[in-house]
Amino acid sequence: MSAGLIDVHAHWLPSDLFGLPSGSPYGAMRDQDGELFLGDLPLSIRTEAMSDVNAIIADMDAHEISLRAVSPPPFAFAVNSSSENYVEDYNASLSKVVAESSGRLAGLGLTRLDDESSAVRQVAGIAKAGVLAGVAIPPLLRGESLDTGVLRSVLESAAEHRLAVLVHPMQLPRPEWSSHYLANLIGNPVETATAVAAGILGGVLEELPDLRICFVHGGGCAPALLGRWSHAWHARADVRAGSSSDPRELFRSAYFDTVTHDQNTLDLLAAHAGQDRILCGTDYPFDMAESNLPAFVDKGGLDRAALQRSGQTFLGLARDRRGHDD
Repeated sequence: MSAGLIDVHAHWLPSDLFGLPSGSPYGAMRDQDGELFLGDLPLSIRTEAMSDVNAIIADMDAHEISLRAVSPPPFAFAVNSSSENYVEDYNASLSKVVAESSGRLAGLGLTRLDDESSAVRQVAGIAKAGVLAGVAIPPLLRGESLDTGVLRSVLESAAEHRLAVLVHPMQLPRPEWSSHYLANLIGNPVETATAVAAGILGGVLEELPDLRICFVHGGGCAPALLGRWSHAWHARADVRAGSSSDPRELFRSAYFDTVTHDQNTLDLLAAHAGQDRILCGTDYPFDMAESNLPAFVDKGGLDRAALQRSGQTFLGLARDRRGHDD
């Protein structure tokens, strides 16, 4: 192995927090005969894969992953209530497993999503503690995205405190996506593309040049829409009102993971973003995870050393070792 792979997109939730934040729209998670359920919905995941650090490390060893950044599954986002205790308990548990992992794990924690000042305070607390690499947030929140409200405040605070941000969709239900797993297959990429567009056209990526933000699932359908956004930015005053740079330029200021399930899509993403903005991701342990990361990376012609450098930079490890970012 010429360079250890750094997986920035994987999930972990301890079993004592399977109850999820109060007001969760999905119902609690639970174990049933070793299989994980979300309410009455089977997740097709062994319970230990989500909750057991030893199982996570074993999966890493089997797939040439030297470092894995774990974050909460998206249904653990505290979207409908303060859930102060749940957020603090998760971050404390995550900090503990990261500290005890001998450098194998990094962590992306939670913030409250109901109150801007509380969210900003929690981001500052994570930075002060110095254990977690950043936070994970949803792309959409109560009809808003990254350019307004709580989500924008979290991004501003993360940039100020030099923390990484992982943007992960929540598989929000819509009637037309109620069958064929379309809430995931279409909904997740659309949620993410909406957040990318809000970050670009809303001026967030332009105004926060120090922000290290990663959009998972290869940016959703954003790479395929970037040309349309660019055309509209030049053609319409309302589209360019919030930013002063072509979307094609601002796209290269974000990071995107490799979870695209398709080499042509990965090629398109790399062409738009540049290889230094591509990060390894697996989506472990979900059913939509990339099961063989090394093979996918190598088949796609991605340079492992470049992926490692980008992963270290995103997680703040390059800065920690030399006192500044790459």
